Order: sequence, then C-alpha cells, then structure tokens
Amino acid sequence: MNTLTLDGVDVMGERLADEVLDVISRKPELTKISFLAHSVGGLVARYAIAKLYRHPNSTFDSKAEGTICGLEAVNFITVATPHLGSRGNKQVPLLFGFITIEKVASRVIHWIFRRTGRHLFLTDSAEGEPPLLQRMVEDYGNLYFISALRAFKRRVAYANAGCDRILII
Repeated sequence: MNTLTLDGVDVMGERLADEVLDVISRKPELTKISFLAHSVGGLVARYAIAKLYRHPNSTFDSKAEGTICGLEAVNFITVATPHLGSRGNKQVPLLFGFITIEKVASRVIHWIFRRTGRHLFLTDSAEGEPPLLQRMVEDYGNLYFISALRAFKRRVAYANAGCDRILII
C-alpha cells in the first residue's frame, strides 16, 4: 500500500485539487468536468470539489449553481465509498461486539491506517470540531461540501445492498 493514502482525506483532497488545477491550467479548452471515484477516493474527490467550488456569478438567479474551477460540473459518481465512515463491531464482525476488543482494534486500526483511519472511524475531532466526515455533510467554513455536490448535474453513489461489512454508505 502506498503510504500517501494514509495521510488523511483532507491532505489527499488537497493533492487532488492541486492536480485538477494543474490539468485545467494546461488545457484551457476544457469546459466540463466529471469525477468517478472508488472507495476512499470518493471521500477524497468530495473534499477536492469543496476546495475547487466557485460560487455562481449571478446573484439574480437563485437557481444558479456554482462551478468547479469555472467548469460545468456534469457527473459526480462514487463506487463503494464510505460516505458515513465506519464504526466498530457493526462493520467488523470478528470483533463480536466486545467493547474491550473494539477499543484495542480501534487503536491498532488507527496505527495501521493513521490519519485516514481516524477520518474513516470518525475519531479525528480536535478542539471542539466534529470529525471531518461529519463536517462534510454541509458547507463548513470555507469548504463548500454540499454546494459543490449540488453544482453537479448528476450525482450517483453505487454501493452493495448487502454483504459489505466495512462500508457504510
């Protein structure tokens, strides 16, 4: 596993936003943008679009949606993305619901998956702020999580209907 994936959803989202900006600067003819992301990549893409979101130019049209770096936002598609994070024994059946085992497993998971694991297990809150994934359910500070999603004409989340013990959509 590449250790860059352990840096956290926010850090990876910043990297993706920078990469998108780089591509846009090299290809000024672009007019539309879509995202297709899998697993944690869906969270990374959501963070990136929140950074890249631009408010609508018109204040007269209340139905006007913003853009993603000035580009028309077309499709935002995620596949098997844990939009709500992951919690203990409900997702990891081998923990058997024992709180002591869950606490030990939680520490081990945080050690293995570092900052990204803390984001996924909703244990990253600091200084009175809610965990990152909880903040991502609304526009929060200067990050426009929901406004950015609304900018896309089509938003789709594909997931398993059952038998996925780790993922909560």
